[in-house]
Amino acid sequence: MKRNMIMTVFITFAVLETQLQMKVVTAAHSNPNIVLILSDDQSWTDYGFMGHDVIQTPHLDKLARESVTFRRGYVPTALCRPALATIVTGLYAHQHRITGNDPATNSANLAHSERTGSDPREMLIANIDKYPTIPQMLAEKGYQSFQCGKWWEGSYLRGGFTHGMTRGFPKRGGRHGDDGLKIGREGMQPVYDFIDTATEAGKPFFIWYAPFLPHEPHNPPQRILAKYTREGLPESLSAYYAMCDWFDETCGQLLNKLDEKGIADNTLVIYVTDNGWIPNPNGGGFAEGSKLSPYEGGTRTPILFRWPDKFKPGERQELCSSIDIVPTILAAAEAEIPDNLPGLNLLSNLQEGTPIDRDVIYGESFAHDIADIENPQASLLYRWVIRGYDKLLLTYDGQLGRVKFPSQSGEPQLFDLKSDSKETVNLAAQKPALVKELRALLNEWYPVTERKVDAIATKVNSSEKKERKQELRKQ
Repeated sequence: MKRNMIMTVFITFAVLETQLQMKVVTAAHSNPNIVLILSDDQSWTDYGFMGHDVIQTPHLDKLARESVTFRRGYVPTALCRPALATIVTGLYAHQHRITGNDPATNSANLAHSERTGSDPREMLIANIDKYPTIPQMLAEKGYQSFQCGKWWEGSYLRGGFTHGMTRGFPKRGGRHGDDGLKIGREGMQPVYDFIDTATEAGKPFFIWYAPFLPHEPHNPPQRILAKYTREGLPESLSAYYAMCDWFDETCGQLLNKLDEKGIADNTLVIYVTDNGWIPNPNGGGFAEGSKLSPYEGGTRTPILFRWPDKFKPGERQELCSSIDIVPTILAAAEAEIPDNLPGLNLLSNLQEGTPIDRDVIYGESFAHDIADIENPQASLLYRWVIRGYDKLLLTYDGQLGRVKFPSQSGEPQLFDLKSDSKETVNLAAQKPALVKELRALLNEWYPVTERKVDAIATKVNSSEKKERKQELRKQ
């Protein structure tokens, strides 16, 4: 009996000592830890908390209940590389100039390469060196930072991260994120190890968790796929649903790690997706009006902010954009916010529950392949603006490259998102005055040349000109 009592006392003291050590580590810095969770190719509808009646996302549902949740969140550009570059810099794609996933192999980019002596891919990556990133700006406040998952812009070091997984171009497999893409799909240990290292050092940390989920290949574990395999549901849809579930599971594992370390209360967790995805009903790939497009299926996403020590959970009806993430993170860390950032610092709105003093957001769509890495408009396909529930799309004919868009008439498209969230009824002809107002807002935000064929045509050879004219005739 006496021995048991001694063992009980010993275990009690050990537990108390561990808890005290965790509190000391947490108290070693006052700035919040910051965890940025990014899903990859997921529709704004595909969560339990957003009303999906099949997909199960219990961990993100719980996060939403504990967060300030913006159901009307948006990313300005519905393609992974420019969307991620915007999220890490706080700038629009036409500002940071990473407008597509790859430079086109054409005379314009080859001319730039010959002039500079650099590979066009390296010239594109070099844009990340021109603007401060979240990790670089947080480093000034003593933050350690960890990259895992999707990262196009070279090594994690090039983005300013102190720790990371991606080796980057020009090494083999560096295009999407190479070793970084193992996170989630092959376990969570690297991010666990980083959290342990940072907390033991008493350092505030920033985590870029951008797993290759639910992105293709849609190859979920059989134990999850079995939940969605049923009669009447196409295999491609079952697999995609299971991928969303798998991604949710990994988010739960990451959030549980924060709880286990006793640091969740002083950790700002932000959730957003890079772009939308609507599965092709015919199997394989994505449907029109989702990824790459300026429509709701491509640009809309829930945006969540959780900081238990500071924010009261609740749903918000205002517009929110991923360009707001950088200034809000910097404000939370008490770091300097660059004057040129177009997004809003939402910290006081999140803390005090006050309305956001803005009812207009903007976005743009560019071709997958960048026609001219020095001229964003050469690849411009759309500019769009939402004011309240009114949404205007203007069409441009930037060079398409390998990935083709559906042909458009070029006429303005005006939608009332409150009554027509699927954007089926174009009201432009009925409301010309509203079109004019919203067009003026777009021209103030990002002025462009209003010609059908832009200045890039002067830089291409005659065969390319002929091919482009033929494309225009078909449209």
